[in-house]
Amino acid sequence: MRRHEVDVLVVGSGAGGLATAVAAAHRHLTVLVAEKEPVFGGTTARSGGWMWIPCNGPARRAGVEDSKDKARTYLQHEAGAHFDADRVDAFLDAGPRAVDFFEQNTELQFDLGPTFADYHPTAPGGMDGGRSIVARPFDARALGPEIRRLRPPLAEITVLGMMIGSGKELLHFFNVLRSPVSFAFVAQLFAKYLRDVVLHGRPMRLTNGNALVGRLAKSAFDKGVEIWTDAPVKRLLRNDTRRVTGAILHTRTGEVEVIARKGVVLAAGGFPQDALRRKELMPHSPTGHEHVTPAPPGNTGDGLRLGEGVGADVDTSLPHSAAWVPISRPRRKDGTLGTFPHFVDRSKPGVIAVTRSGRRFVNEAQSYHDFCQAMVKRCREEGGPDAELAAWFIADHRAFRKYGLGFAKPAPVPYGHLIKNGYLLRGATIADLARQIGADPATMEAEVAEFNRHAARGEDPAFGKGSTSYNRSLGDPDHKPNPCVAPLAKGPFYAVRLYVGDLGTFAGLKTNGRAQVLDHDGRAIPGLYAAGNDAASIMGGNYPGGGITLGPAITFGWIAARDMAGGND
Repeated sequence: MRRHEVDVLVVGSGAGGLATAVAAAHRHLTVLVAEKEPVFGGTTARSGGWMWIPCNGPARRAGVEDSKDKARTYLQHEAGAHFDADRVDAFLDAGPRAVDFFEQNTELQFDLGPTFADYHPTAPGGMDGGRSIVARPFDARALGPEIRRLRPPLAEITVLGMMIGSGKELLHFFNVLRSPVSFAFVAQLFAKYLRDVVLHGRPMRLTNGNALVGRLAKSAFDKGVEIWTDAPVKRLLRNDTRRVTGAILHTRTGEVEVIARKGVVLAAGGFPQDALRRKELMPHSPTGHEHVTPAPPGNTGDGLRLGEGVGADVDTSLPHSAAWVPISRPRRKDGTLGTFPHFVDRSKPGVIAVTRSGRRFVNEAQSYHDFCQAMVKRCREEGGPDAELAAWFIADHRAFRKYGLGFAKPAPVPYGHLIKNGYLLRGATIADLARQIGADPATMEAEVAEFNRHAARGEDPAFGKGSTSYNRSLGDPDHKPNPCVAPLAKGPFYAVRLYVGDLGTFAGLKTNGRAQVLDHDGRAIPGLYAAGNDAASIMGGNYPGGGITLGPAITFGWIAARDMAGGND
């Protein structure tokens, strides 16, 4: 068996793994990143790429007033009985320092979401914006030939193959037929996209999670980090003192014994594709196969199993084992079903959600995590513990053509094929649409009529859609008086079916504030660390704001690197 020695072995190549690798290499440690799949980037490369880190540098420079005490109060409220003071304090202390490190020493640069509010901004310590940052768009040509190994974005959330950034970019796409400025902006992006496809075979302008991975990967390569793809880790190695000393990797050229002098970091992305653990930890998925996830197929819980193999403990006590998101299933050209996470359309005026009863069940503009909890609760109230968990987004023609609905894009993008293949339902009237989703027509007509009666004044007394800064941040700022509420008045009417999905798992290995993995007795396992979704979430099973997986991922990656290098700065 071939032998390979490094200081640090990182298992997984998403944000947590690459952040660890870059920070460790900066401290003059030799680093190997082992990636199971043929491409690097993990779920991060498919994600929105936002990172929730209070008191971050971009926010300070923008004059945002925040404090660690205020953020701690918020997290304590959100986590409740599952508040982990040791790890939360470590995160709040190290997060801003990690951001400063990456900005000053790597290719990773951040943009602030100044109006990207916490998901519960009215809770104690909540903020109307300033805690979420995103990687600046990145020119993939800087990666050279390594661009071929970067995982592409999730196809369903691109527009005509283009990666679209959040915020102002997205608004330009919504307004492309109504604003000359927006039309010129979109035309310029599309021209660059076509140029890149002709010259390079793929878009070179990376945004969101793809930009985050691209920037981290460029930094890693610049600092001498090796990324081995097609190299799954089979088992961890320990010495006589039970210290983790490396791992056995299976590569295309055979098995390799990798010795890691300073430590092994598990950052393999959690277990969203592990049907057995889903069955165990996701009550809405009794066989493990009812759940839908946009995660890559390789995210099958390897990090958790590797940790358990050396005595690590998985925290299964959190009230929610994953970050829930409503997902619809567009049919791809090859006949398979894709995954479209619904981030933005929920908040738009003229869009509501109903279950098969034909009744609304939630403030649609609340966080996707809260939305899915309400969806499951209502479906079980209406159909019992074994009820089908299904809901639909409903929109009238005006809202549909202005904002789109799920995978169906706004005008002028055609949508007839989505009706033919069953993704998009269309009815001349609300009653007609109700029959197509299996709801009682009279009930749904009455529900929409009652909603419309208040929506004409921008009000939603039933659920308060548009009542918080987070709600409004994703609405239509040009729609008055409520950017999230408008009647469903102009037919035909449209519907898209929703399933419960995830944006990453919360249940994971127990760790401490130094990112060390803990055994069943709560003691640190020497030489073993975890970052990203392989570590149990510090959010207590809740979803406080945009980026609460990736923010801690890069922070605890930075902490793990510091610890392995013997530093305390």
